[in-house]
Amino acid sequence: MGDVGKPSPFAFVDGALDRADLLRDDAVALTNLWPMAGVIALDDDGRALTNAASGLHVFDTAMLAEGHEAHTFLGLREGRAWFLVEAAASGLTAPDRIDLRRAAATWPAWQATLFAQARALQHWHRLQRYCGSCGGSLRFVRAGWLGRCDACASEHYPRTDQAIIVAVTDGQHLLLGRQTSWPKRRWSVVAGFVEPGETLEQTVAREVLEETGVRVDPRQTRYLASQPWPFPGSLMLGFIAQAQPDVPRASEELEEARWFSVEEVREGLARDWRDADDEGEGIVLSSPISIARFVIQAWLDSLDGDA
Repeated sequence: MGDVGKPSPFAFVDGALDRADLLRDDAVALTNLWPMAGVIALDDDGRALTNAASGLHVFDTAMLAEGHEAHTFLGLREGRAWFLVEAAASGLTAPDRIDLRRAAATWPAWQATLFAQARALQHWHRLQRYCGSCGGSLRFVRAGWLGRCDACASEHYPRTDQAIIVAVTDGQHLLLGRQTSWPKRRWSVVAGFVEPGETLEQTVAREVLEETGVRVDPRQTRYLASQPWPFPGSLMLGFIAQAQPDVPRASEELEEARWFSVEEVREGLARDWRDADDEGEGIVLSSPISIARFVIQAWLDSLDGDA
């Protein structure tokens, strides 16, 4: 997705932990790592406990009554193990707490990525309490990465929902839409979930047609990059696609969709993304933490390359 060592243009990518899969079954190794491990604690709403400066509060494992077996092993960073702990169940408190979107905009990149991984795992644990085969209760093993049903012995693994997000162009314009619930000046690119039996290119064409009435040729669809999107557990797959110059229409998903010129898009990117609620002229585009902004910029860059 870019040069090695070059920071990602969106959140939840840089500084990812070494997942250290083999350690999930190694109780001895985890026991040895536990005393010096870092702990990220999340509350029942998925917010991270923070210090007085709203930064990541790294808890000492000595503060926890239970050992590593009761918590989720996230991985290693520079040899140090990191674990997810449920704050309420463990009795942990801190000066404040922060949601993932705000942390992504203010924390060091590796800490936001750590938080994103922890939040996605927490959501899966909350969702996957019972066996989908027999309804029995699940017991989490492999350091929190496998749900095992003691009733029927079936195994359940963390789930990620794939979704496409696409910059659709007719060659000179960019297709954008807006949802009713968004701030009044916010616009963004089309996105949607992959359905069973679809290729990603087919998903792009289907979602764009369903949401805007614009026809995309799956053969003229190019993959750009991906982003974990733990709201609550998706993987966003970014594309750029060539479309027919159809007249866009509204849909159940979008209250409005239309083509925007290069100048309008450039001006939208130049405006502060936090000003979408304010009175003013022109559109406001997605937050820098999102891959949505990246695919929009990729479309602009592609035009510059053609010049």
